[in-house]
Amino acid sequence: MNHRVTLKFVALLMLFLSMPAAAKVTGLPDFTELVEIAGPAVVNIRVTKFGTRGPRLSDENDEQRGERGEDHPEIPEFFRRYFNVPNNPQSGEPDRMGAGSGFIYDETGYILTNHHVVAEADEIIIRMADRREFEAVLIGSDESSDIAVLKIEADEKLPFLRLGESESVKAGQWVAAIGSPFNFEQSVTAGIVSAKGRTNRAQQYVPFIQTDVAINRGNSGGPLLNMEGEVIGINSWILSSSGGYIGLSFSIPVEVAVSTAKQLRETGKVERGLLGVIVGAVTREMAEALGLDRPVGALVNDVTDDGSADRAGIKPGDVILAFNDAPVETWNDLPPLVGANPPGTEAKVRVSRDGKEEVFDVTLDALDGEGGTTVADNGSTQKAENVLGLVVESINSDRRRELGDPEGGVVIAEIESDDAWRAGLRPGDVILMINNQDVEDLDGFQELVEDIEPNRAVALRVWRNGTANFIAYTPRDKDEG
Repeated sequence: MNHRVTLKFVALLMLFLSMPAAAKVTGLPDFTELVEIAGPAVVNIRVTKFGTRGPRLSDENDEQRGERGEDHPEIPEFFRRYFNVPNNPQSGEPDRMGAGSGFIYDETGYILTNHHVVAEADEIIIRMADRREFEAVLIGSDESSDIAVLKIEADEKLPFLRLGESESVKAGQWVAAIGSPFNFEQSVTAGIVSAKGRTNRAQQYVPFIQTDVAINRGNSGGPLLNMEGEVIGINSWILSSSGGYIGLSFSIPVEVAVSTAKQLRETGKVERGLLGVIVGAVTREMAEALGLDRPVGALVNDVTDDGSADRAGIKPGDVILAFNDAPVETWNDLPPLVGANPPGTEAKVRVSRDGKEEVFDVTLDALDGEGGTTVADNGSTQKAENVLGLVVESINSDRRRELGDPEGGVVIAEIESDDAWRAGLRPGDVILMINNQDVEDLDGFQELVEDIEPNRAVALRVWRNGTANFIAYTPRDKDEG
């Protein structure tokens, strides 16, 4: 009996040892050494925008003002409210104060922080961890990346942080932040990286690092550190319905900050490349209509006339899949990839067109470039019903001007399909393309819709309020209800 028990135990032990090892936590990190090393280079930033002094009242009104208590600041605020005693009307606009965080990244006194921390400041005071204070000079500031560079002068070399890299950072890694939330200096919080490549429409050229590190007002501009004490990001903003931290914090990758700071120090401004496209998301129905096996890439809704993409041959309806071999999984991936390059950069753009991949060579323009719109004219006013559930009209010259001068197309007069309405189509929209085929006029529209099969996704390029976008939906067979 004992022999059988022994054999059974050995068999179970061998089975356990042959099982794959499960992921395990090796222990919680200790941040004390990191804080001791990095803390001295993290600074508190106090900014002031000076107000204006109002006009002084005439001397003949001094006695009346004195009787009303307006020149008696010693009167408590409670009595001022209770007896309706107003504040001094000649005080003008008061000074505005603000605070944030930053860090020294060069021993000669260069500091990185957020643009929004120092924007419009007339005075910037830097307070070190050892309580020393310096008045800072603004070297340069860039709103698009939310990065600013400051400079302070000291008689000795200053402590500074080492700059790391964020490219290899993965979700789940431990990180820490040091800053001045609510003006509490040298506050430390920690957490993990939640995701990478997040976007914000205000800074569309920045692929933010998302963390669950507690960031609050005053943390802005402070460093996000890896476990080696290296800066991998600059804390920038939080997503919150209450105004306070709820677990969603976003930091600017250090590579973006370094590139921006370099240009600000050398030229005082930041230049970014421009591809000259307006892009949108690829939905499931859009992917089916455009011959893609899955929703991926950035859908080109429009191209700037004679812009970089237009010159290279990229057209509306193309789906950008890669920029310089960097994959574009969603439309949010494209702006940071393009904006990271200066004007004049030569790049390769891989697109899907009609289900086939093509590569285009582009030379990036400058971000501030603008394009025009070509005006076309049609005179027919006939109407047509179709499988799309739309009633459309051709566009005469007067109507075209009212619609913002779209090139070609037909205008939607009525919408009879619930599917089209739910997809977002509205009367007055101009249909410029159907499944990547240009709609020149009413006859061309009718020819294209004849080939459309019910219950298959269709992609329409639509002009509305001066902007072209794609809308996809699946027109159902009328017999299905």
